[in-house]
Amino acid sequence: MTKDEEDELRYRIALTQTDQIGYKYGRRLLQMFGLAKAIFNAPVKKITSIDGIGERKAHIFSQQTDLKKWDAEINFIIKHDIKPLFMSDEGYPQKLKDCEDAPLMLYYKGTESFRNKRTVAVIGSRDNTDYGARITEELIDGLKNEDVIIVSGLALGIDSIAHRKALQVGLPTIGVLAHGLDTIYPSQHKHIAKEMVKNGGLLTEYPSKTTPDKYNFPMRNRIVAGLSDVTVVVETAKKGGAMITAKLATGYNHDVAAFPGRTIDKKSEGCNYLIRTNIAQMITSADDLLEMMNWKRHDTIHSVQTKLFHHLSDEEMKIAAVLDNSEGMHIDEILLKSNFTASQLSSMLLTMELAGSIKALPGKRFRMN
Repeated sequence: MTKDEEDELRYRIALTQTDQIGYKYGRRLLQMFGLAKAIFNAPVKKITSIDGIGERKAHIFSQQTDLKKWDAEINFIIKHDIKPLFMSDEGYPQKLKDCEDAPLMLYYKGTESFRNKRTVAVIGSRDNTDYGARITEELIDGLKNEDVIIVSGLALGIDSIAHRKALQVGLPTIGVLAHGLDTIYPSQHKHIAKEMVKNGGLLTEYPSKTTPDKYNFPMRNRIVAGLSDVTVVVETAKKGGAMITAKLATGYNHDVAAFPGRTIDKKSEGCNYLIRTNIAQMITSADDLLEMMNWKRHDTIHSVQTKLFHHLSDEEMKIAAVLDNSEGMHIDEILLKSNFTASQLSSMLLTMELAGSIKALPGKRFRMN
């Protein structure tokens, strides 16, 4: 790390720790000034030109004259080979960056790159049943030959089962933490965390010495949801962190899947609710997930689509052309690209779905079947 890079990192850390700024204003400031250091050295008048930032907030930057207090954090980063990923960095996960409340800074220790990788979040109850453990392991085992990263929160229960099984079958797995990288919570997961760093990694938005306070966990959940192409809820009650994560994922327009359970099982009540309310698509296996995400081999998909195209009308062919090679497109985007009226499009989508030409996904999204 050069002196200039270290200096900019110091300002980046300071920006993420500046009161009253947060993700929203942090993004706006970075869009205007480019570098974190430039924000702290900018005239108050120029900072206040950003909508929503008044003089009181603008003066906060000029008051932070001693940034040496972050040197200990920089030393910790260097000593433990941690990668600070700032939102403007190329290595910052793109799917997460697209979420409006994404952290400005991530701290990452691991071997896995986030680029061009399919990410599957596997989450559920901390107090899982044998059924939950079994289907988690079967899901991961069914994905072992796929090019995916397994993401979870390194918590007790389903999270740790997913991480362990991923390591067992050789899949990279990333744990998103609700505290700094100087500790592991719960402490009994220190060994598995060490193995994850070798094939996957540990990720957090919190600097060292941040303790696992209870309000950090919902914040952690948004990173799990934002980082992942699809969030799979294995087993959960109707209230809890897994439900929060699933709803965050659908809010980001990311896919959600859930395993169904017996109606009398409280531990499956949340999954059944997600399926019943169309927040999640029901799956029963890894094959179902791969089909849902259109993650079969491209040549197989192309072959199936070519056969289907022979049975489509000219109007339906236009929709097929819009959806071709898409893993899921929102109805509003299809409407914009196809130039049909809303009523025409809805009718044709229904006809194509009933004919098996397309598949409806959660969140009013569609893809070729």
